This record gives sequence, structure tokens and C-alpha cells, in this order.
Amino acid sequence: MSRLGVDNTKGILREGWFSKVDDYAISGGWALKGKLLVVGDASGGLFGFEGKSGKKIWAHSSTHEHGLLAVSIHPNGNRIATSGQDGQVRVWNAKDGQLIHTIALGRGWVDNVAWAPDGRWLAASISRSLHIVDEDGNAVWETTEHPSTVSAISWSSGKEIATACYGQVAFFKIPTGELLQKLEWKGSLVSMVLSPNGDIVACGSQDNSVHFWRRSSGDDSMMSGYPCKPSALAFDETGTLLATSGAESVTVWSFEGNGPEGTHPGVLELHVEPITSLAFARQGSRLASGARDGAVAIWSLKSNGEGGIVGAGLVGKGISELIWRPDDRAIAALDTEGGISVFRVAQ
Repeated sequence: MSRLGVDNTKGILREGWFSKVDDYAISGGWALKGKLLVVGDASGGLFGFEGKSGKKIWAHSSTHEHGLLAVSIHPNGNRIATSGQDGQVRVWNAKDGQLIHTIALGRGWVDNVAWAPDGRWLAASISRSLHIVDEDGNAVWETTEHPSTVSAISWSSGKEIATACYGQVAFFKIPTGELLQKLEWKGSLVSMVLSPNGDIVACGSQDNSVHFWRRSSGDDSMMSGYPCKPSALAFDETGTLLATSGAESVTVWSFEGNGPEGTHPGVLELHVEPITSLAFARQGSRLASGARDGAVAIWSLKSNGEGGIVGAGLVGKGISELIWRPDDRAIAALDTEGGISVFRVAQ
């Protein structure tokens, strides 16, 4: 497949900028209200790029011994949390890239790190443990009661966090750590996303299915038949549409009315290799999808999950993450060769 790149795009995707980091661009986010794009690579590098021009503002070649695993941007955009294979979480100043403090959690991989929506707490998981610290890095609460390694974490509010692992999703009250709810299912859960109001929990499973629960009613259901593991999931801002990976096409389920049970999903077809990243714009019904084929697509969706393509570009290698700028006027595509392609998005 030929390379299109950020200067040869279609539809609402427009010319932007391109840069590279030293290794697989594994995770990132927009900081300082979209003025800075932060990208971490698999070997432990952490980089800050000027949002509009792509100019490198600051860089660290080795933030975590053996490699970096996750990046989370504080809600106010001024701090960055990173986690790595060294059992540590580090917090950085977004403006100048200087280290603020280090939090040692133990020996092992800190797979997940996430700021609470209000920025008061920072959560991180290592093996079967979940740790909560405050903004200054002081320990608040931890649990080691998970039956297996925590595969995903997600805040549903500033006072409640969910964890996924083999056989269950659990909700804990913060900062007390009280177990609020446990949703059980016999299977290995590899991904998780919550609807904006926190009521619907969707998880991709090792058995190539998507399992979801409605917390308010206790009802649960399963969508099966995916060719591969649904590792990428995304809800729109209303909680009506759930986009799922697990194939070369994007499957979009609508929770409108009594759905998605008994309804047919929208199927979005463009990619020629499996989907690796999905991200809804912060406002409206635009969905971005990226795949192993290096293609980036922007879709405009209806409330029933159906839709059409409105923009496309090709960066050459597999997409690892898609990140909308806070104003939805640009999107960054990180790829497996360390490429960073930032597209402008027309309204």
C-alpha cells in the first residue's frame, strides 16, 4: 500500500505535520490545552512537541528502565504521568518536561496509569494490585485482591474507579477503597470502556467477543463472532454508540431505545487489516479509526451506528493510538515505527 502521509489526505483530513520518536510510539496525549502533544515510546523515551508546528520542545531518552508502558495527561493539562516496566510511576511538568516526583509501586510492570476526571487522584495497576495516590504522590489506598493481573482501569467519576481482570469487573469507592460492585463473567477481559455516565461497562474478551453490563439493572449481554480480540473500544459522548474492533471493519452498536440486543450494528468498511485504535471526537458523532495497515479514517455516524467516511489518510505503518486534540480540530496518529502524524480536521 502506498504512503499518503500528512501532506496527501482526503476529505476533512488536511495537511499537518510529521515527526518521529526513537521507538514504537506507544502512548500519548494533548497537554496545555492542546498546545503540546506528549508522546512516549516503548524504549522509555518521552517527548513534548509544539501542537501546531511539531517542533520538539523537550525530550527524555529514558524515563523508565526497560521501557515505558502508559501515559496519562492530568485534566488541567499541566502534568503528565507515565508508568513503566520498572515498577514505577513518574509525574512530569508538561511545560518544561521536568520530573516532579517518582512513585515506586514494587517489582513488575505498571501496565495502566490514569488521572481521575477531577485530577485529585492518580490510579495505577501493577500485577494484581491497584494503587491510588494523591496529586503529590502520597499513597491513599491500594488493593491486592484481584484474582489475576489487572488488564484495564477506568474512572467513572472522581470518586469511583473500575478494574478489569480475568472473570470480573470491580468498582471501588475512592478514597476509601470500598468495593461497590462486582460484575462477574468467566473469561479473560483484555479491554474495557465505560459509558460517560458510568452505567454501561463494555469489555473485549480473549474469546473474541464483547461483553457488556448495565450497572443500574444488572443485565448483561454478549456480542460474539469477531475474528480477533476486540482490543479497541470507544463510546461516543452521549453513551449511545459503542465502536468496537476485532476485525478489518469497525462494528458500531447502538444503545438507542432497547438496543443493542435484537438490532443490527453499523459496519464501517475501509481498512484491509485489523483495527488497532478507535477514538470518538469529544463533541458530535465523528469516529476515528486506525489499523495495522497504517490507514486513518474519520467517519460520520448516525444514532443507529451506521455511517460513512468523511476523511482518510495513510501513515505507512500500523496505528498504535489515535488522539483527538481537545478542540477536535486536529488528530494525532501514533504508529509502530515511532511516527507521529498530526492531521488538521476541517469542520
